[in-house]
Amino acid sequence: MPDSKNKISKLIKDTAHRIGFDACGIVTTGRLEAESRYFREWLQQGYHAGMSYMNRNVDKRLDPSLLNEWARSLIIMTHNYYPADNSLSEGKYKIARYAYGMDYHDILKDKLGLVVDAIEDEIGAITARVFVDSAPVMEKAWASKAGLGWIGKNSCLIKREKGSFFFLSAIITDLELSYDEASVKDHCGNCTKCMDACPNGAIVAPGVIDSNKCISYLTIEHKGNFDPENRSMLHGWIFGCDICQEVCPFNRFSSPHDEPSFLARRELLEMTEADWKKLSEKQFLALFSGTAVERT
Repeated sequence: MPDSKNKISKLIKDTAHRIGFDACGIVTTGRLEAESRYFREWLQQGYHAGMSYMNRNVDKRLDPSLLNEWARSLIIMTHNYYPADNSLSEGKYKIARYAYGMDYHDILKDKLGLVVDAIEDEIGAITARVFVDSAPVMEKAWASKAGLGWIGKNSCLIKREKGSFFFLSAIITDLELSYDEASVKDHCGNCTKCMDACPNGAIVAPGVIDSNKCISYLTIEHKGNFDPENRSMLHGWIFGCDICQEVCPFNRFSSPHDEPSFLARRELLEMTEADWKKLSEKQFLALFSGTAVERT
């Protein structure tokens, strides 16, 4: 039995790397005890702002076996999205790097499906669900438990040799597998560059984000019109924000991805300040159809 677990676990990781994931970790499901206290305190402080869905399914969010009673293993993966051309995040009107290309939800779900297919080709049908920001799964916490990185003061998962410009996605399955239990040391130390750089002071404590002040929240999750105060808090970002990652010393190790679907369209890269100011709804849809930005 151990040999079988090791064989399938190796197949999963080999397949993940072959189709473009940078790292893959496997952990047994269970309750996230420490995270439970921190998450509930975060909710009580109102730091989730208008994201009322965060208050739903709290127990399921902290224990995948409550989300799926058959869940035994959680496979967590990272996928680089750092672009070779960062100009869309450097002009007067800025877009977060993860949103340059096609919608990552669709791209990564397809890739996760290929991993499930590889398992089933080897051992037959399994019970599994794939997740890319699509269910109450705390990917960062599980990735940390799997030894893929540590959660930094900006609340991002950080790899010492890679930085933090990568997506997280997961597969939950009924398979019993070989598990990664190697914890990663927190290398942030006394550095507070991310906290100091946030122009709105949204990082209120190490690892704690007040979404009410967060540019990413305001440009993506905020519903309704902007009042003057909200507008002054955007600092030129029109979708997402990378400030707390840009200043992180570990992101000097970031290297460009090789996923064609994450490349920005030529028309988007050629946008001028004047083009942004006169952008019509028709032009918006032409630029962003099929991307994460389209949801706004």
